[in-house]
Amino acid sequence: MKSPAFASNSAALTAFGAVAAFCTYACMYAFRKGITAVTFEGMAFAGINYKIWLVTAQVLGYAASKGIGIKIVSEMTPGRRAAAILAFTGFALLALLAFALVPAPWNIVFLFLNGLPLGMVYGIMLGFLEGRRQTDAMVAGLTASFIFASGFVKTVALTIKASWGVSEFWLPFVTGMLFVAPILLSIYALTRLPPPTDEDRALRTTRQPMNRLERQSFVREFGPGLALLIGSYVLLTAFRDFRDNFGPEIMKDAGVQNPGIFAQTETLIAVGILLVMALLQRVTDNFRAFALLNGLMLLGGVTVGLSTWAYTAGSLPAGTWFLLTGLGLYMAYVPCNGLYFERLVAAFRYVGTVGFMVTLADWYGYLGSVGVLLYKNFGQGTISYRQFFVYGAYTLAIIYGLLVLASFVYFRTRYRQTAATQQVVGTL
Repeated sequence: MKSPAFASNSAALTAFGAVAAFCTYACMYAFRKGITAVTFEGMAFAGINYKIWLVTAQVLGYAASKGIGIKIVSEMTPGRRAAAILAFTGFALLALLAFALVPAPWNIVFLFLNGLPLGMVYGIMLGFLEGRRQTDAMVAGLTASFIFASGFVKTVALTIKASWGVSEFWLPFVTGMLFVAPILLSIYALTRLPPPTDEDRALRTTRQPMNRLERQSFVREFGPGLALLIGSYVLLTAFRDFRDNFGPEIMKDAGVQNPGIFAQTETLIAVGILLVMALLQRVTDNFRAFALLNGLMLLGGVTVGLSTWAYTAGSLPAGTWFLLTGLGLYMAYVPCNGLYFERLVAAFRYVGTVGFMVTLADWYGYLGSVGVLLYKNFGQGTISYRQFFVYGAYTLAIIYGLLVLASFVYFRTRYRQTAATQQVVGTL
């Protein structure tokens, strides 16, 4: 395929890639997150709120998808990426149709099937973007999409429900259908991105699929640091997923009943994070950029803790608190969704694919999210969603910070040892 005209213009290529990634993943959210906009009040199964069953089933499917994706994403060749995204989102939409058609409680299983393919989409998309001089800005666009889209899809779904009279069971499917044409166009745009250049490969190392032995080798090479980082990521994912899935319940309990608040808060957060992440492209030293990302992650954890303390002390209104917890959360969460591993492998000159590393972290992260969901909904049912969220914020702020700091110390030590070894070899 002939390279597009903008391929020779770095700024145009960056903008095109960032917008294509943003739009594709934002559209994918419409196939997954419509269910979180409604509460199914008055509905229960086996004495448990019906939405709890649905969200738990979907997250279980999403977690299983990450486990399957460790192999599929890491071994996927460039030519199969677009078709895979189309197939996975199409399957998810059909599952939402079945959810609407099949009566409760038998339709719970279709939320599991809805989440089952979607967990692999993000890792596949990273394959389009990684290993370039422009990767930081492009991945910033991608990660900004899931911050923005979470609130945007909730707002769209609630607006459809209020304006069109769509039932809660049909709402997820109708919401997804609105985004079919946009996602087709966005995926096509991704396929127009040219492959990394020789200069890109010199700066960021070659990126290629990884087989099972290569994946095992990477884990052995960086095991202790990865374990600490993934431990921190489990906390982040569980906190982020809880906030995302039960945002309406948290805000309602806090006295805020404005459907537009989710789009408003998440849009502000997305713009801020997008700008910060995109600026990292100006940092050419890969380990320095890696260190800056770790600093940003630590600052995010502190922001979550301090804003929650101010809210519980009565110094912050609920809406501002919700905004600041989101800001701190995504300051920590966004780097781990591509840029952290992008700069790590570039600093250590490791040949592989970031899609594997992110999917591996996500696998454990979503297992943790499932655990928190089960603990809250089936073990701590008497605690309100808002109060449980407050407890989670304090836990995150303390334990997360310690794990991130320990993992950075490990990687910094390894990097210095590697640099010293290379210097000795260079003098022989």
